[in-house]
Amino acid sequence: MRTAPVLAGCLWILCASAVPAATPDPAGAAPAIVGRALAPSPLADDLRRLTDGIGGRVSGSPAMARAVDWGVAAFKAAGVTARAETYTQKVTWAEGATRLEILGGTPFPVALVAEGWSPPTPAGGIEAELVHVGSGTAADYAAAGARLRGSIVLVDSTVTETWADLFNEYNRTGAIIERAIAAGAKAILWTSARERRLLYRHTDTVAGELASLPMAVVAREDALRLARVADAAGQPLRVRFTMPNVIGGPVEVANVVGEIRGRELPDEFVVLGAHLDSWDLGTGALDNGCNAALVIAAARAIRESGYVPRRTIRFVLFSGEEEGMLGSRAYVRQHRAELDRTRAMLAIDSGIGRITGFQVSGRTDVAATLPKALAGIAAFDASQVLMDGDLGTDNVDFLLEGVPTLVAAQDPANYMPNYHAASDTYDKVDLHLLAQHVAIAAATVYGIAELDGALAPRQSRAEIASLLERTGLAKEMKESGLWPEWESGQRGRTP
Repeated sequence: MRTAPVLAGCLWILCASAVPAATPDPAGAAPAIVGRALAPSPLADDLRRLTDGIGGRVSGSPAMARAVDWGVAAFKAAGVTARAETYTQKVTWAEGATRLEILGGTPFPVALVAEGWSPPTPAGGIEAELVHVGSGTAADYAAAGARLRGSIVLVDSTVTETWADLFNEYNRTGAIIERAIAAGAKAILWTSARERRLLYRHTDTVAGELASLPMAVVAREDALRLARVADAAGQPLRVRFTMPNVIGGPVEVANVVGEIRGRELPDEFVVLGAHLDSWDLGTGALDNGCNAALVIAAARAIRESGYVPRRTIRFVLFSGEEEGMLGSRAYVRQHRAELDRTRAMLAIDSGIGRITGFQVSGRTDVAATLPKALAGIAAFDASQVLMDGDLGTDNVDFLLEGVPTLVAAQDPANYMPNYHAASDTYDKVDLHLLAQHVAIAAATVYGIAELDGALAPRQSRAEIASLLERTGLAKEMKESGLWPEWESGQRGRTP
């Protein structure tokens, strides 16, 4: 991390912007906004109230409802108008007392947690043979043969260390689940991709629906031991898997929307968003509490700068991201009449790793225009424009509607070991770096809002389809399960 040049630039900007601009000279906006972002603020207290005070925030839960109230109150305390925009979530979900018992042989304790949105096991659990299927490839399943019918399958993993590892963990699951269903398995146990018995929670649904089978994540060391025992046993290894998850719903949930109205083009919009919900084993500090607090702090920095953007800037805290970007999908549907006038959507969702630039999902037209909007953050060395695409956060439905999207590109930092895990807590957040991220995000969306023309046009459905194929995002959508909704027209821009 190259901190010295960044700090030097930041200190200069802070000094230059300590005195409010006497005139509305556009050249002074970025230094003023950055200065306010780096000045003492309620940022840390906001994050502490969200994480330590509310904790994990599963969408549809009472904790998430308290987080929505927190968001509205925090925007208003920052002097920014805000409201909760409600939509209906199909189901609510909570984990019961998940347990795996080894029947026969030499039992040992096994630590595991339910996959998010996994259905419960039947009353009394599932008693069956545990079949180790290696990595879950077609060949692995074929080798297990008839033993799979009525079994509980155990699937290997590699330790997650990079972004590619994390994406692979998601992208491979659909095919593995389909093979398990086709083979007649009753449940799936996933080997944790983290070491030291750290447990975390993912979900394998794409639109808030329950998963097809009961599934749980097993502590890595316990799963490896189970695999060794199952492979070496002279007779089937029988276990009892009990997971009384609690399913309810439908339920009304909400996004939080703050707004600073534009001075010249108030009916054109630039959106800065992060998801407010989290899983519940930790307190959702890296994913994504720090960036929810960032969105509020960015709004505060712009308002306190004394500058009013040319276009309206919307600051959105989305719910339901972990269950398939439900909140951002609802926002797009509720604001569809505005999408022709939505000039860009910027999402940030990768913890506290240093921002190095922005992914634009193959939009060469965005890449041509964006550098001008990034001029105000030159001191932070965060102005790379990357053609990479991203389907893992709240930009997805904007992208599928043809709206130009930016996703903050970030170093991994401490994200991989703590992502979705019991260790995702307030103490993992570098507050100094978070303040710099506030400055980067605030100055960037203000810069886009100030452009003489649009950042880039909204794409037609045909243009979006071409983009998906050209960038390889179509392949990822097929692997992740998003493709059928796009192909059928249920999701994305209609012709």
